[in-house]
Amino acid sequence: MRPDLEIIQNWITPKSRVLDLGCGDGSLLNYLKLKKNVNGIGLEINAKDIQSCIAKGVNVIEQNIDEGLTNFQSNSFDTVLLAQTLQASSKPDLLIDEILRIGEHGIITFPNFGNWKSRLSLASNGRMPVSKFMPHNWYDTPNIHFCTVKDFDALCVEKNVRILARTVVDSQHQGNWAMKAWPNFLGEIAIYHITKNS
Repeated sequence: MRPDLEIIQNWITPKSRVLDLGCGDGSLLNYLKLKKNVNGIGLEINAKDIQSCIAKGVNVIEQNIDEGLTNFQSNSFDTVLLAQTLQASSKPDLLIDEILRIGEHGIITFPNFGNWKSRLSLASNGRMPVSKFMPHNWYDTPNIHFCTVKDFDALCVEKNVRILARTVVDSQHQGNWAMKAWPNFLGEIAIYHITKNS
């Protein structure tokens, strides 16, 4: 399992109810079902990924999260996952509201566009960065809302969202003490565990 997914699964309680928004091929939900006996459902729009979910026995619904999540009742899940999808959603601030309406906890991961590699590339080339970490040109990228660790922290304050845990890793999904000290500058992928403030 990828180290970032290892972090995510450590934050999920056994036998809990989990909704995975943009679940991909269902690998994480399948792992959680086998190792933690979770009751999981995934949302996905890619037909090939949906077929992979079905082949794994993962419950999946074909649904575009940008069209809303009103088909889910409030407080119907213990944890709602959003891995590497926040920056590609049309209204990420409203999506966070929905995550915390539907679930007691949210786990959100996103690329940190404030990391030093992005800053250096933009400063030296004067163009939007293209790399293994961010392989798309500005005109064909699925990332429509660029976000940094500091941006997400500020949004959580604005929305009165409590951050239970936060970590950052590099593009190889490894972390270290320096990234913990300077997450916005050194982290390439941010991983947050959030809940509503009481």
